[in-house]
Amino acid sequence: MSTTRPARVGVFGLLGSGNLGNDGSLEAVLGYLRTAHPEAVVDALCGGPEVVTARYGIPATRLHWYRGEYRTASRAGAVAGKGLGKLVDAFRTAAWVRRHDVVIVPGMGVLEATLPLRPWGFPYALFLLCASGRLLGTRVALAGVGAAPIGSRATRALVRRSARLAAYRSYRDEQSRDAMRAMGVDTTGDEVCPDLAFALPTPKARPGPPGQVCVGVMDFHGSDDDRDRAEEIHRRYLDGTTRFVRVLAEEGRPVRLLTGDACDASVVAAILDAVDSPLVTASPAASLAELMAETAAAEAVVATRYHNLVCALRTGTPTLALGYAAKSDALMDRMGLGAHCHPAREVDADRLLEQFRELQKRAPELRRTLAERNETVARQLAREFAMLTAALFPTPRGNDATPQSSGTPGTPGTPQEAL
Repeated sequence: MSTTRPARVGVFGLLGSGNLGNDGSLEAVLGYLRTAHPEAVVDALCGGPEVVTARYGIPATRLHWYRGEYRTASRAGAVAGKGLGKLVDAFRTAAWVRRHDVVIVPGMGVLEATLPLRPWGFPYALFLLCASGRLLGTRVALAGVGAAPIGSRATRALVRRSARLAAYRSYRDEQSRDAMRAMGVDTTGDEVCPDLAFALPTPKARPGPPGQVCVGVMDFHGSDDDRDRAEEIHRRYLDGTTRFVRVLAEEGRPVRLLTGDACDASVVAAILDAVDSPLVTASPAASLAELMAETAAAEAVVATRYHNLVCALRTGTPTLALGYAAKSDALMDRMGLGAHCHPAREVDADRLLEQFRELQKRAPELRRTLAERNETVARQLAREFAMLTAALFPTPRGNDATPQSSGTPGTPGTPQEAL
């Protein structure tokens, strides 16, 4: 990397596309860059370039040439458009990567298929990025990403190859690193760190209505391997969650419905329609910062989406996870609340209410636990960002201002301290 000009840094992913967790990870990385590398020139290749530019003030390019990439192609023209788009994207991605010294994939579950996913969608786009980086000499970092076992052979092959081609890898939990090791990736020295969104500042506490509970909902249909049972899983999840909300409202508790993606609006509408009560309202939160403000004002949170859980735990609010993947359980374990989990695939409203009562009883103890764990998480993320700097922004020989990583490209640094 030239020392006579600012570093050219790209950020890559399904950013600005309506998923608040993805955007929160981007915001955390932008905060790191502005603090540690204020001279860097940053732009994005992403799903929602207009949103990213308007919200974060950086230039952005559309991830896919074909605008209908994530719509089902049923007509011959659409199928042809998608096919041509795959070829065009190979050249577009390489041209974009070539303009950068460093590309960072900020968090997100880019190495997993815990939600429905096709190999020729984002897995293919990630492979193009990592392959271009290796061919063109641009360092590509998968920073604090999520991974999980993948059933589809094609998707697994693309994910494995992408990870191998990256210059830096770190994971948001041990299960993610284990999953990549099981796929045949050499994870020796790969970092494990807390989710990057924990680096976001917490809002000033403001009291909410007495007894308010935030319930984070999700347009949940199971994983990529559950396509044949998707509607059955969704109906059970919606019915159980709706009954839980109804009981809380009948007890006189204000309930605030939270989302984490634009697609979750249909679930909110269904619950509001089924539970006709002025005590049940929907949050308009459009960022993780706004979601954190909601969870900080609540007495308790019951949530499904991973980054709804992150927001609640980050603000120190007693939380019960309606977990849909191992990453939810791992997060709750990390923060000392591993006993407070319930499966999203099999929501049992009666059992969920029992767990909620137990959560209430332990609330003071859990708040103290979360305060301690958040202090540890802050130290771990500071170390992760220092390792990222050492791996991606090497200092000129003789300058010892930046700590150097003990790792090499593909084997970055040493394992994170255990929580």
